[in-house]
Amino acid sequence: MIEDVAASVRAGTLKPNDKLPSIAEMRVQYQSSAWPVRYALRILEERGWIVTRQGKGSFMAAEPPA
Repeated sequence: MIEDVAASVRAGTLKPNDKLPSIAEMRVQYQSSAWPVRYALRILEERGWIVTRQGKGSFMAAEPPA
């Protein structure tokens, strides 16, 4: 999932401030439980790729790392 987000940024599919799918949507997309999805989102946030807003969801950072 982490590499998918990076690839989408490079391809121009995800742009700064775009909203990511919900955890429930990602669970279906990646055929996974919630724990690995939350873990991947946390890693993306720690690396500066996304910003998580409680009650709103996860968004691409205004200026994702190069």
